Amino acid sequence: RDVDFDLPEGAVLGLIGRNGAGKSTLIRALMGLIEVDAGSATVLGEPALAMGDRAKEQLGYVPQQPDALGWLRVDEMFALLRGYYPNWDQDFVEAQLERTRLPRDRALAKLSPGERQQAALIRALAVRPRLLVLDEPAAALDPVARRELLREIALRAGESGTSVLFSTHIVSDLERVASHVAFLHQGRMLLQAPMDDLKERYARLWLPGSSAPVKIPGELSRRPQQAFGGWSLVVEQHDSRWPEAAQQPGARIEALGLEDLFVEVAE
Repeated sequence: RDVDFDLPEGAVLGLIGRNGAGKSTLIRALMGLIEVDAGSATVLGEPALAMGDRAKEQLGYVPQQPDALGWLRVDEMFALLRGYYPNWDQDFVEAQLERTRLPRDRALAKLSPGERQQAALIRALAVRPRLLVLDEPAAALDPVARRELLREIALRAGESGTSVLFSTHIVSDLERVASHVAFLHQGRMLLQAPMDDLKERYARLWLPGSSAPVKIPGELSRRPQQAFGGWSLVVEQHDSRWPEAAQQPGARIEALGLEDLFVEVAE
């Protein structure tokens, strides 16, 4: 509902939201795996539900639980997929298999969740995609593997112009690699902006009093603060309509980090 966004070429869009916010559903709709109730989804210039081979060859996708082709061995899976992608980078595959020490002769279904995730990520990156779509890609990875993934995302976007869409609930991952951020909450896109703009756009306004204050122009969210004995509001810093409220006794304004902003709007 009310989800509308465009991913520029070479941008890294971090899609953040609580569990159940609709991140995986949105990604599955973009990948043409489910049909949307209203509106449309276009990927690489083609309808998501009717992508041709040309578009699919330029798309790298890793679902939250990469369980496909589980009966194949790791080396068999890469050998099979190599024939479907004209830009397949086998040197990258070999280097990553060596680095991660994935067991080539083991069936995918027999791998640990983290190993399956790494195999799926290698597969998606080996395509050398124009668009890379990752659904909670770091969920099953250890800290070292997660850091390597984020480094690779930044490298692909910066050097190859790959556009990246990845969902997460780990704010620190967003801050490391995302150029743009979108907040999804209960199936609605609450806000989206370039990372630098987002960090400067919003502030927290503390207002005293147990009763709810009247709605303030430029207000994004509000919630009561029992420990403070008042209310916490998220407002746009450069909106000229709310500073009058900040003049009342006991009110104060403070900067809002990305994690605090996520907590405030997701409550």
